[in-house]
Order: sequence, then structure tokens, then C-alpha cells
Amino acid sequence: MIDSHTHLSLCDGDEGDVVAAARAAGVGRLLTIGMDAATNPLAIAAAERHREVFAAVGRHPNEATGFDEAAAAEIARLGAHERVRAIGETGLDYYRDGAPREDQRRAFVAQIEIAIELDLPIVIHARDAEGGSEAVDEIFATLDARAGAQPVILHCFSAPQRVEDAAVRGWYCSFAGNVTYPSAEPLREAAARVPAERILVETDAPYLSPQERRGKRNEPANVALTAKSVAEVRGVSYEELERTVEANARTLFGW
Repeated sequence: MIDSHTHLSLCDGDEGDVVAAARAAGVGRLLTIGMDAATNPLAIAAAERHREVFAAVGRHPNEATGFDEAAAAEIARLGAHERVRAIGETGLDYYRDGAPREDQRRAFVAQIEIAIELDLPIVIHARDAEGGSEAVDEIFATLDARAGAQPVILHCFSAPQRVEDAAVRGWYCSFAGNVTYPSAEPLREAAARVPAERILVETDAPYLSPQERRGKRNEPANVALTAKSVAEVRGVSYEELERTVEANARTLFGW
């Protein structure tokens, strides 16, 4: 199994123990995600320490305040590291509005350009205000206008109304622990409709623990619980889903 999106620097406990627990749970590859100037180097350092771990570097939309050319240049520099296999997470967050929207947009566009320059996938964070679709709609429009054929990963996929739109564009949909929640039936239905060659699973650890671990901090080992739920709604065995997501991640990240 793989974890296509985790934050090792934020997980509880010793990093080596967290990776070892994932390995014991059958997780052979992890992508740990940087979110800002502080955590991007930590993601790369973790990838250098563990053969199972690779990194993504970027600027999270909630960390985009004051994003400028120097910030973009630093992401591009780090993105050239041999253990970096994606740019992001980037996108738009209109739920928290943790950064001015214009700064979020500027950071988003710059990271699309960096991903194209380095020929790396783009990891997308999309979150709307409750009941809204403004951020998701703007993200789709921006990617349509600027990303071309660059691979796109819709991390923590939570827009079931756009699952067919993502499929038409050839984008990857990565499902996190929230797909296991009792209230998430629309999300499970979406997970059943993603083309096999475009589906991924993730933890987003330490966030979004799956239902069986809800109330506890998440960790990469728990991706197996999310994968079990996704396999069930797709009507396939865990082993078949495992082969599918491992092949998809290998294609995307070259690991």
C-alpha cells in the first residue's frame, strides 16, 4: 500500500517509529508534504533518511500571506532535489481564509508554473466554505487555463459533485480518512466512480483519522483502513486496490 499524502513532521512520536509502523502495516511508499518555508526542508530531510519516503514541497494556501518571487524561487530550488516528487500542496482555501485570497492565487499560479518547469505533479488543496463551491470551481478554472497536461492530484478529495469533471481531465483523486465517516456517503459514491487508473489513497496525517481511529492523531499506518473502505465501495478486494494505487503512484511519482 502507499500513502500519497502525509505530514511526517507533524505526526506524534519519533519519525523513525512512525515510518516503521507504516512499514509494518504494509505501507511501502509515502509522500510527505511540505507546507511552508519551515516544513519543506523537513520533508526533504525525512525523504533522505528513509528509503520509503519521498517529498513534496510547496506553499499551503493558508500559509500564502506575502508570497513573492523569493518564495517561488525557493520552492523551485527545493523542487529540484532528487527526493522531491511533487509540488504542493497548493490551491485555494476559502473555508479558513488563513491568507488573503490574492496571495493564495499568486502562490497557486506560481506553483503551477514551477511544477511545469520541473515536470512534477501538482498536489491540490481545495476547501470551500460550508455548502459552497467557489474555491473548487476557481481551482478547476485555473488549472484548465494554466496547467496544460501536467499531472494533478486532488488531495483529500472532497468534491463528489466534480468527480466526473476530474476524470475527464485525467486528474488523480486521492481519498483520505474522511471517506470512512458515516456522514460521507456522497464521498464513498464518488470513490466508486473514479477511474481505476486515477485513484489514490492517503492519510493526510496527523489529520483526518479514519473512523476506527477517530479521536486519535492519524499516522501513515492507518492508510490501510481508508484503503479497505475504498476497496469495499469499489467492489474489489483490498489486494486489487493495493495493486492499483501502487501502480498509479509509481506512474505519478516515479518511485
